[in-house]
Amino acid sequence: MMKKERKSGIFVLLLVLLAATILAAMCIGRYTLPVGRVVHILFHPGKIAGTEEIVVWNVRFPRIIMAMTVGAGLSCVGVCLQAMFANPLVSSHILGVSYSSGFGAALGILLSSNYMLIEGSALLFGFAGMALTYFLSRKNGRSNTLMLVLSGVIVGSVFEALTSFIKYIADPEEKLPAITYWLMGSLAGASRSDLLKAVPLVGVAIFILWLLRWRLNVLSLREDEATSLGVDVKSTRLIVIIATTVIVAASVSFCGVISFVGLAVPHFARMIVGNDHKVLLPASVLMGGIFLIAIDTLARSITAAEIPLSILTALIGAPVFALLLHKTGGGWDD
Repeated sequence: MMKKERKSGIFVLLLVLLAATILAAMCIGRYTLPVGRVVHILFHPGKIAGTEEIVVWNVRFPRIIMAMTVGAGLSCVGVCLQAMFANPLVSSHILGVSYSSGFGAALGILLSSNYMLIEGSALLFGFAGMALTYFLSRKNGRSNTLMLVLSGVIVGSVFEALTSFIKYIADPEEKLPAITYWLMGSLAGASRSDLLKAVPLVGVAIFILWLLRWRLNVLSLREDEATSLGVDVKSTRLIVIIATTVIVAASVSFCGVISFVGLAVPHFARMIVGNDHKVLLPASVLMGGIFLIAIDTLARSITAAEIPLSILTALIGAPVFALLLHKTGGGWDD
């Protein structure tokens, strides 16, 4: 078990790193701002008229907070699903929710240019995909992890095919580029109104999963063993599925499909803090926020045209992840 002093030190370091990443993201971009100027604007809102305040509060602030929220949420999803399925290779795609939400967003873009319709469609189909996966997994009134995985693969494949059909029939001049770009993930459209909708949804879901963090330690055991330790496996599994679905569906509806975060970040955290979910889950939440803020800052800064997030999360995250795995052997031992 990790010593209390070391655990506290790690969380202090992560909080400092998160604050530093946010501040750096506020400064970096095509319109570069000095650190002192950004700090002055942040602590004196509404008192500095001009381009600088618009850049900080209206452009960068919403997407930085959205990146932190989505990164934290997807990392939390990865931790919880990896515990529930007792499989370190599980990510947010396992239940088919990412694919069903992606289809909902693609359908919304095809039918309208209204962002509320697109976001609502992604959320609706995300929950529909989860409900379908859970329904298919039930046999004789019960559902087990193997059936959930197989049902998620089936549902994901169907919605992935439907998304491909949407792209096939979409207008190649107007609709298809928008659908393709959305499905690769971007925070370019993040606004304060989006934060008011996304942050409470994702925040409440993360809080619910945080309350269950001690149960995640035994959820990966056999069902009879987990039950003997006082965990209601059926209800706990259902709560985890619903909460993770809320996070994934909200993330896709506001930012598109962002890959790799939910798979890689929990492993980074596990290598540092170990397998105890009482520590692992909050550490993953903090690291996920830091990771996606950094990736989004690169996406909007390194080229004239903004790079989709899923491209950078894979290109940057995968080699670093592979290097850490090679050096630590996975870091699964406490």
